[in-house]
Amino acid sequence: MNIRSIFKQVFPFTCLLCGAKSGTGHLCGACLADLPWHRLPQCPQCAIPTPDGQVCGACLKHPPAFDRTRAALAYSFPLDRLIPRLKYNGQLAIAPALGNCLADAVASGPSPDCLIPMPLHARRIRERGFNHATEIARTVARQLGLPLDLDSCQRIRDTPPQMGLKHDARRRNVRGAFICTGDVRGKRIALIDDVMTTGTSLDELAATLKQAGALEVSCWVVARTLAPGD
Repeated sequence: MNIRSIFKQVFPFTCLLCGAKSGTGHLCGACLADLPWHRLPQCPQCAIPTPDGQVCGACLKHPPAFDRTRAALAYSFPLDRLIPRLKYNGQLAIAPALGNCLADAVASGPSPDCLIPMPLHARRIRERGFNHATEIARTVARQLGLPLDLDSCQRIRDTPPQMGLKHDARRRNVRGAFICTGDVRGKRIALIDDVMTTGTSLDELAATLKQAGALEVSCWVVARTLAPGD
C-alpha cells in the first residue's frame, strides 16, 4: 500500500459538492451519480447532440481539424460552479475529481499515443500559478496509464477570453495562437480541456498539430456546452 492510499484511509475526503464523507474520492457516490453525464446521441466529431448520433450540420459544412470528441459531462449545474472555482479561485482539489470523470468516460475508447493539455500563455500561468487543463490531464494520464506531453505545444499569443465572443470572433481570436515544437509525426494525440463551447481553440490547436505531422487528433473534454433544451 502506497503513502497516497494510507493517507486517504486516515484522512478520508469530504465531497466537494455536499460536504459529506466521500471515502477515497473527491465526490460522494450520490453526487457523482447526479452529475449531468453526457450520454445523449451525439455528433462523433464535436459531441453536440444529434439524432441517432449523426455528424452535425456544422461539422459537415466546416469539418474541424480534430477527428472526434469525447465529453464526459454537459456544462450545466454543478459544473458551471466547479470549473470556475478551479480556474479562477485556485481550488486545485477539483481538478482530480474532473479528471476522474473524464478518464471514466473515455476509458472504453481507443487509446492515443499521448495526451496534450490545452496550453495557457505564460502570462496566464504566472497569474494563476497553474494550468487547469494540465492538472486535469495529470489525473487522466495517471488513471489510464498514458504519456502526458507538456512540452510539444505552446500558446504564443495571449488571447482575450473566448467567453462572450461569437463564433467568428472566437476563430479570429485564436488564429495563430499555438505552435508545435515537439516531434508529433505519425502520433495519435488526445487534447485535454475543461469545456468545449464552439471548439474553436481546440480546432486551432488540432490544426497546428496536424500541420506538424500528427496522424490523428481527438478532443477529450470534461464538459460540453449544449444548446438550450438539449
